[in-house]
Amino acid sequence: MKISARNVFAGTISALVDGKVNAEVEITTPTGDRIVAIVTEGSVAALGLAVGKPAVAYIKAPWVMLLAGEGGVKFSARNQLAGTVDSVQKGAVNSDVSIKLAGGTLVHAVVTNDAVLELGLKPGVPACALIKASHVILGVPA
Repeated sequence: MKISARNVFAGTISALVDGKVNAEVEITTPTGDRIVAIVTEGSVAALGLAVGKPAVAYIKAPWVMLLAGEGGVKFSARNQLAGTVDSVQKGAVNSDVSIKLAGGTLVHAVVTNDAVLELGLKPGVPACALIKASHVILGVPA
């Protein structure tokens, strides 16, 4: 299967917290990255989600927000992935910024060129990818 989402995190479900309507699902990748997703209980049942099962988290690059620097700020976004800017590909209006995480995984964000300038994003600069758990789409092997 091919998919348009730039960010793909394959791993194993390491935690699952059921609720009345939604569930919180945590996926841990082989490199130790953790991605939290909020999905409906219907999706938990339909996909057969359970701790220990393989799953894939998909996140579109425009859904990724960026924070420049080492952090020190608290956010409500469940996924806060710290790393360093690996590359910035500038377009006419937006740029594709890739953040390299400690394990080597790249997280892509599409942000405005103005944001790149205002945040001082360039290769080697510390940055954090912020992703709301509700912006994570889960899939399972067929």
